[in-house]
Amino acid sequence: MIPTETMLIESAKWVVVLFGAFILLVGLLMLFNPQKARLTLRKAGSTNVINYMEITLRLIPAVSLIVTSDSSKLPIGFKLLGWIMVITSLMLYVVPRKIHHQFAMKSADILKPKYIQIIAPIALLFGGLIIYNVL
Repeated sequence: MIPTETMLIESAKWVVVLFGAFILLVGLLMLFNPQKARLTLRKAGSTNVINYMEITLRLIPAVSLIVTSDSSKLPIGFKLLGWIMVITSLMLYVVPRKIHHQFAMKSADILKPKYIQIIAPIALLFGGLIIYNVL
């Protein structure tokens, strides 16, 4: 392997670890402060800056999942998740921001705080699995 290729994979692994840690933190927020998690969801797509920053930042771990897939414990899973995130992110670039925001608002209306707390362990498990499978 070329040294720069090794550095790219190593950097991508750390991005994936940070992504897993972020998912863990979101899971904790969902568990202990579901109202704040719900308010955060309501902000998705609310302004051009939030919308495009959210989509662009989502592409970084998506590409990192793809780059690290061959060296992870779940290569097919990482590659699939990465590509799903890339494709949905690219789709969100062309969906009008207001539609994205309306979807987030409707989702927040459906996800009552008690439901958010019920699904929080799934986020915690998911974040932990991401970290475990990349290291």
